Amino acid sequence: MERKAIVLEGGSLRCMFSAGAVDLMMEEGITFDGLFGVSAGALTGVNFVAGQIGRTARVNLDYVNDKRYLGFRNLLLHKSLFNFDFLFGEISDTLIPLDREAFINSPCRFTAVSTNCLTGEPVFSEKSECTDIYAAIRASASLPMMAPMVMVEGAPCLDGGVSLSIPYRRALEEGYDKIVVITTREHGYRKPPVSRPVARMYARVYRHYPALVRALLNTPRRYGAELDELDRLEAQGRLFVLRPPRPVTVSRAEKDVEKLRALYQEGLETCRESLSSLRAYLGS
Repeated sequence: MERKAIVLEGGSLRCMFSAGAVDLMMEEGITFDGLFGVSAGALTGVNFVAGQIGRTARVNLDYVNDKRYLGFRNLLLHKSLFNFDFLFGEISDTLIPLDREAFINSPCRFTAVSTNCLTGEPVFSEKSECTDIYAAIRASASLPMMAPMVMVEGAPCLDGGVSLSIPYRRALEEGYDKIVVITTREHGYRKPPVSRPVARMYARVYRHYPALVRALLNTPRRYGAELDELDRLEAQGRLFVLRPPRPVTVSRAEKDVEKLRALYQEGLETCRESLSSLRAYLGS
């Protein structure tokens, strides 16, 4: 039997594209043996592994304008732009419950990718091995300058995208035969270099974490190299890639619900249009 994995890029609220795509996969009964998620991709991946169609979209659409969930007020109260205490607490427990039992017991292996602030290297936290997978997910989505570090297995960690944006290489290394990758940027997108003022800010705020600063400054170059390799592997038929068909205008902290809903619909329709070729690639 061929082993299949799905890889989800981050991008904060740009994950609405990925949410639409994976919701259609769930509706169509498409499953995977492993999932690798970075930042918002890890948050989206939790709902996919738990089998909760529409939950990622509901959380973001219902609470994006709720000050308890997102806003600069949270930076003062919780030292985080996104209030993860609210997300993993009241939202996941009561308002839009996360099926934690289904998530943990799913046969699909789930790996959240964060960045070790001491080494600047990616940390791969697999749910069956990590002592606190929810802390690892939280770390994976904790944006530099916008969230505090989170301890993962004894190491301070931040957003996985700092060191590894699209972990398809990890899926290859673990021996998956078929790998589906969902990006949250259109084909050809490249990150601009880190500006000097931002570089100085990184150096000042993270002066005790020089490896993290180097990783932050290197992110645009490393991300470009990932995308170049992704193109090569896709052309060779080793990966199947779903990406937005046009430039994404949704920002990391987008407040426009209609723009978010449109991006979700775009993800759903992009996946629907690719469904036959996706099934052919997966052999199903």
